[in-house]
Amino acid sequence: MAALMEVRALERTFGGGRTWLGREKPKLTAVRTLSLDLKRGETLGIVGESGCGKSTLARMLVGLDRPTAGSIRLDGEDLTQGGARALARRLQYVFQDPVSSLNPRMRIKAILEAPMRHLLGYDAATRTAKLDELLEAVNLRPEFLERYPHEFSGGQAQRIAVARALAAEPEILVLDEPVSALDVSVQAQVLNLLDRLKAERDLTYVFISHDLAVVESVATRVAVMYFGALVEEGPTRPLFREPLHPYTRLLLDSAPVPGRRHIAAGQDSGELPNPYAPPPGCAFAPRCPRAQADCTDRSPALDMAERGADHHAACFHPLPAAQSRG
Repeated sequence: MAALMEVRALERTFGGGRTWLGREKPKLTAVRTLSLDLKRGETLGIVGESGCGKSTLARMLVGLDRPTAGSIRLDGEDLTQGGARALARRLQYVFQDPVSSLNPRMRIKAILEAPMRHLLGYDAATRTAKLDELLEAVNLRPEFLERYPHEFSGGQAQRIAVARALAAEPEILVLDEPVSALDVSVQAQVLNLLDRLKAERDLTYVFISHDLAVVESVATRVAVMYFGALVEEGPTRPLFREPLHPYTRLLLDSAPVPGRRHIAAGQDSGELPNPYAPPPGCAFAPRCPRAQADCTDRSPALDMAERGADHHAACFHPLPAAQSRG
């Protein structure tokens, strides 16, 4: 199956250049030569520690940030070379904090109508009909349309944020920590809502989260990021059951999941490398218990280790199957 979205050699740097006196300015690379495919109808989970570049990647996918290098293609169209309107029409972003992502000065009706008016060009009668359909889809009452965002709970606000994204009738939703700010019971309601909408509207999801339990329950495929790069990618069950990369194993051992072995205190420093002075070779080598001399010579490619045709890792010394089970 051809990929719906193709990301190739994507990079995002901040800073750099020289001062007017000719001195070099510090440069931070948030995303490093990242490539991945998004298949139609799947839920691609993206996980990693805070600061690994997940949200920067998400913002580039939806056009809120421009890549320094690389390309993002949607059905073959390079979205980094213009096409912002087409991008907004086909991809929508659901933010982590639903209340702050909604304009506090606008009523919910105006917020939901904006994508229909500016992206789809619907007339007033069509917008009214679509509003009723959206509210029913996300289980909200019609009287909510005349209220302001601050009048809603976190769960209700997130439903409104999802409805706003759906108002553009997109193909892809990029969900950046969509339930992390919600209570556990509300999380389950929103996740069930997203699952139903995906089936009803034939949507494709990019689901970004630090909560591995949530990702394991919703994703069909998982990409693991470390220090701005992908270090492992594969179907959800094989990746969680038998990870290839020691960093993925570390994430799984650190997650508070009942019945799963946890990392011992002091076993890992938990520190990311200095982003202004990246280490040579594999960025995870200073923390990796399996690191050898070749790990600092050069960076491994994502297909350096394989466990099946669709499970890859960027590792010179991947975990054997027995050890990867923890």
